[in-house]
Amino acid sequence: MDRQNSCRITEIFHSLQGESNSMGWPTVFVRLTGCPLRCGYCDTEYAFHGGERLTHDAILEAVSQYRVDYVCVTGGEPLAQPSVLPLLTRLCDRYRDVSIETSGACDIATVDKRVRIVMDLKTPGSLQVHCNRYDNIAHLKPTDEVKFVITDRADYDWAKAQIHEHDLTNKTRVLISPSYQQVSPKTLASWVLEDQLPIRCQMQLHKAIWGDEPGR
Repeated sequence: MDRQNSCRITEIFHSLQGESNSMGWPTVFVRLTGCPLRCGYCDTEYAFHGGERLTHDAILEAVSQYRVDYVCVTGGEPLAQPSVLPLLTRLCDRYRDVSIETSGACDIATVDKRVRIVMDLKTPGSLQVHCNRYDNIAHLKPTDEVKFVITDRADYDWAKAQIHEHDLTNKTRVLISPSYQQVSPKTLASWVLEDQLPIRCQMQLHKAIWGDEPGR
């Protein structure tokens, strides 16, 4: 199979977007297999290995089974597969809103500019802070999003420093969320309000609805 026109896929499924600026919208998720990171709070370890190599045509056909305007390419780390780039372009040609969820450990410069990038900056509590590519910040658009997942107060203080150092709120949208069952949403909200940060607090909607059920 032509590797330039195919990707290794863990699953393609229809659900509600649980995070990001499009939270709550019915969305088709295309989850690619494989990730070079090992975050301490990862909830998709089942996507590290296995999967099935599908042509881009087959992926588009699977997505088209659902009547949606929103498509999210996720992982794992989708940008670890270079062949995802032409897939993103083909998705943009068909759908109104295409996003990619990326760890920030891979170069985003060549991603189709129509794609909404949702990029993590990994906090110390993730155990993968050394993987951040800060040069990616220069390629973020105002419609993109930077996300911080917070495991404790030290993570929050670190995130706050990054927001100020890189002037993130004047470059793109900034999201902050509590790591599931590690920091209470109420506690994180109180910190943000106390510091009067112009950022968006969010919780994982899909966790509130379905818990840890895979494929949600």
